[in-house]
Amino acid sequence: MLKTILVAATEEAQPNPLLPEAYDIIWSLVCFVVILFFFWRLVLPRMKKLLDERSAAIEGNMEKADEAQREAEAALEQYTAQLAEARAEAGKIREQARSDAQRIGAEIQAQAQTDAERVKANAQVAIEADRQSALVSLRTEVGSLAIDLASGVVGESLSDDKKATALVDRFLADLEASDTAGKK
Repeated sequence: MLKTILVAATEEAQPNPLLPEAYDIIWSLVCFVVILFFFWRLVLPRMKKLLDERSAAIEGNMEKADEAQREAEAALEQYTAQLAEARAEAGKIREQARSDAQRIGAEIQAQAQTDAERVKANAQVAIEADRQSALVSLRTEVGSLAIDLASGVVGESLSDDKKATALVDRFLADLEASDTAGKK
């Protein structure tokens, strides 16, 4: 038993390995305070300054990004407005072109109608002139044949122009009268 008491007494005298000695705690505390003071006075202000600069730069970049986004939205609105205006103008141009095409088509049609009527009138005049020319040529030819025939029938020469002309006119008048009577 005595041995256990001695062992227990010696154990009480041995320091606890988990608890450091008082001088270790004091010197550790002094080192901690010196390092803390050094960080507090030198490192923390520099870190705070660096963080403030970084925060200001980030805020500035965010403001720039917001401004750029506003400018982009304004440019998009302006582009959209210009596009709508261009589409409206293109529609007006198409409508103007359609109306111009219709107007030009009507003008061309009217001009063609006028030209056709003029050509028709010219053709009728030419036909009438050809008819009159043919009629005169036919009268002359028929007249000379009638005189030759009458000369052969009468037995004398009808060389007197007045008599011959009167005879031809009377013969043609008789022919025309018989022709119109046959048509009725």
